[in-house]
Amino acid sequence: MFQLLKGLKIIDLTTIVLGPYATQILADFGAEIIKIEPLNGDLFRAVRPGRQEDLGVAFMNFNRNKRSLTLDLKKQQGQEILHSLIQKSDVLVHNMRARSAAQLGASYKVLKEINPALVYCYSPGFGGLGKDANAPAYDDIIQARSGLTALNANTQNEPQFVRTIAADKVVGLHLALAVASGVIQKERTGKGVCIEAPMLESMVSFLLSEHLAGKTLIPPEGDLGYDRMMTPNRKPHKTKDGYIVILPYSTRHWTRFFKVCGLHDWVSADKVVDPVLRSENIDDLYGKVSEIAVTKTTKEWLKLLSDQDIPCSDVNSLEDVMSDDHLVASKMFHQSSHEHIGDYLEIRSPFQVDGKLAHETMSNTLAPRLGEHNNHILEELGYSNNDIEEFKRNSVIS
Repeated sequence: MFQLLKGLKIIDLTTIVLGPYATQILADFGAEIIKIEPLNGDLFRAVRPGRQEDLGVAFMNFNRNKRSLTLDLKKQQGQEILHSLIQKSDVLVHNMRARSAAQLGASYKVLKEINPALVYCYSPGFGGLGKDANAPAYDDIIQARSGLTALNANTQNEPQFVRTIAADKVVGLHLALAVASGVIQKERTGKGVCIEAPMLESMVSFLLSEHLAGKTLIPPEGDLGYDRMMTPNRKPHKTKDGYIVILPYSTRHWTRFFKVCGLHDWVSADKVVDPVLRSENIDDLYGKVSEIAVTKTTKEWLKLLSDQDIPCSDVNSLEDVMSDDHLVASKMFHQSSHEHIGDYLEIRSPFQVDGKLAHETMSNTLAPRLGEHNNHILEELGYSNNDIEEFKRNSVIS
């Protein structure tokens, strides 16, 4: 675990994937994360498989290096405990609607009175300025509403979900960046800040940066959609024995590609050497790549193109990714063990700091069991054993 954020205390009210992904990134950099959950736990705990009822593997992969505290925030005592934590914390993160946060005593208006230096970051489904500010949202909703499912349509033009939790994870990165930016503001000025990173707006910003295209200009000088992304010939190309991705991008790449393929008329063609004409004729160029790709095996292409420094890749299945030579060498997956679940495989943090990987500097901690750190956290706040037993009797904690 990197220690760049050591000493930063974050109260994490997030659930499912978006927020937990953001706070896990911060935890990997050394921030202290207290994950507050309802008494029945984050719903993502139940996603199977898993060796413990409250610790499914999906939850494990988004919640390492955190502590768990259960709290019923619908009860006054639960809100009082939250407020005690806020007094001693730097950041609060949630992915609720603003209305829901207010009902749980976790609105910015309330918490900034308790801790004026608090960095308050949240990711609702929809931004507070729009008519849907209080509408529910999950990843599938935002994939559809942002245009991602249409962009990912199949050959019959039927919209398709991306087969990963794309919106949650993209917005999770926005949320982590919002936290880091807010912390810098706090360090420089001593003042807190409230930052909203809504899902829909974040995904639209992410997707339309290139696809606004001709509609960027007023009046428009073209349609929506970045041509290189929209051409049907942008795809993994069939080879003699499989598939390959070939991506000549610069003029040098394109001329080298056609030269090594023996297509000398194409090497000096205007639509190859002129970047503007290349952009306008990208469908034709990619079509030519597809036509040529079937003449060799994938292995032959990889050797030929790599020798010319032309970007290329074989097409990995998920199983292939696990044994990818580069990822094996970079120790992307490593085995750990824990008394609760036995042996398990971890995906390491992708970052290196000063040439060191996270698990080489400090062992990661397994995602917490539900309420695993209740007593410890409450004792840190000054509550006695009698207080803690009363909280349990009153179902304030589990």
